[in-house]
Amino acid sequence: MKTDLILKVLEANGRASLEDIAAATGYTAQEVAARLDAYQKEGIINGYRAIIDYDKANVNRVQALIDVSVKPKKNHGFDEIAEMIAHLEEVDTVLLMSGGYDLSVVMSGKSFQDIALFVAKRLSPMDDVVSTATHFVLKTYKKDGHLFGGELKDERGLTTL
Repeated sequence: MKTDLILKVLEANGRASLEDIAAATGYTAQEVAARLDAYQKEGIINGYRAIIDYDKANVNRVQALIDVSVKPKKNHGFDEIAEMIAHLEEVDTVLLMSGGYDLSVVMSGKSFQDIALFVAKRLSPMDDVVSTATHFVLKTYKKDGHLFGGELKDERGLTTL
């Protein structure tokens, strides 16, 4: 499927108005509205969100990426255990991976201890979880295409691209 221009505009700016999207794509505002409704019903668009720099907002928040190795089930592969993990309220994202582990779990908590307790008491004890490795995010430089922390400067103090 060819990537739709409407999706590209919306992905770059989730707050774009119907009129702005129409002007950027050549569709009418009514056509844009109809396509957005269809995309939501089909599950192509699964939500809208802001990308927040929690450090600047002075919010105590710790984020972790957890590598999870699992034992896949016959006829279900990784889907069953991945869906079980995805339904845990603390979990933000679950991704099936290639490489040294099977699933990547992204979660947030109020402290390192919150995340450690989640891994020890909720994730690791699951029947099909073989092992986990937790990586704590120390600083975010770029997220979903957006730079954090202001402009990057070189050793002379000049803005870099």
